[in-house]
Amino acid sequence: MSAKKSKLLNKFRKFDRRNDEEDVLLEYASDLPGSIPGTLRIESDAKPSRIVLIDYSADRAERFENLTPEACAQYLDTQSVSWFDVSGFGSEEILNQLAEVFDLHPLLLEDVVNVPQRPKIEDYRDQLVVLLQMALLKPHGQGFWLEQVSFVVGKYYVLTVQEEPDLDCFDPVRDRIYQNKGIIRSRGTDYLVYTLWDAVIDGYFPVLEAYGDRLEILETEVVLSPSDRTLAEIYKIKRELLAIRRVVWPQREAINTLLRDGSPLIGEDVRVYLRDCYDHTVHLIDMVETYRELASSLMDVYLSVLSNKMNEIMKLLAIISTIFIPLTFIAGIYGMNFNTDASPWNMPELNAYWGYPICLGIMFVLATSLVYFFWRRGWFHSGSTIDRN
Repeated sequence: MSAKKSKLLNKFRKFDRRNDEEDVLLEYASDLPGSIPGTLRIESDAKPSRIVLIDYSADRAERFENLTPEACAQYLDTQSVSWFDVSGFGSEEILNQLAEVFDLHPLLLEDVVNVPQRPKIEDYRDQLVVLLQMALLKPHGQGFWLEQVSFVVGKYYVLTVQEEPDLDCFDPVRDRIYQNKGIIRSRGTDYLVYTLWDAVIDGYFPVLEAYGDRLEILETEVVLSPSDRTLAEIYKIKRELLAIRRVVWPQREAINTLLRDGSPLIGEDVRVYLRDCYDHTVHLIDMVETYRELASSLMDVYLSVLSNKMNEIMKLLAIISTIFIPLTFIAGIYGMNFNTDASPWNMPELNAYWGYPICLGIMFVLATSLVYFFWRRGWFHSGSTIDRN
């Protein structure tokens, strides 16, 4: 196993310890009553803040790691595009210094750090702020992880802030910058924001495809061998799909707001690409709604299958009872033991030499006839009530 993959698995395990898989519904962050606006809530186990800069133009691309907030200031007004990637919320001092360097509003910094927030877009004078939820598929396709990522867009820079270092969906964008693929290095910050936003949206498709595969497996399991585990899995998938729906819908609204209202930091040519992002978001919503309806229908099928199996059991018990009712009737009559010496009407058969074998023979013939009759009508076949005569 590679070192990078091992590192990612450790991060997933850390996330699983902090978040119960059975409680996947996203609860947005809220301030404590009476708290000062702009208060930052830093978790005790948060990773130290780290700043990575990718500065590029049409003819070059450079990467700088572990920058200080003061060192970032010299790249804010250059003609090249500067992508500042901040990960980790464990250093409140560094975060406050970044807010001073980038002139971030205290309420903006609060939204960025106090996760999770509802996806949205806001315009702060010379800055455009986008808050999104990024979905990452867990190993073996079992569930997903939501992480907030925030974009602060300036004229010559893009500041991205996320909670966990080295755990995002931006590697394809970085490779395009390093290897000069496409037109990204010849465009401005607005195109960089588009590529990052598009990467976030595209990250949802593998997650939903994994849910499609799980639903197909459950569909077969529900029909052939339903169990309590099957019902629990269906319910879990419904809750997880609801969590995805709660973060995808606001992202569609954010893109629509930007397309409708516009921004001086987003060029008209880039808005065409954003319309493609909007279409992808609509496609995601359609997939989520389709899978949620499928999960609901699987739950209905599960209940129907259980009800059908119960009906089969009750039918079998009814058949057995029907067979034994006349036998019990005969045995009950001849079990009364009337005295034949007192009256000739008191069961003269009790004194017959072949009475017992004849009674057993009649009972056997009657039971066999009933079994044959029910078999001819198809009542012994599961799910069939068709008259075969």
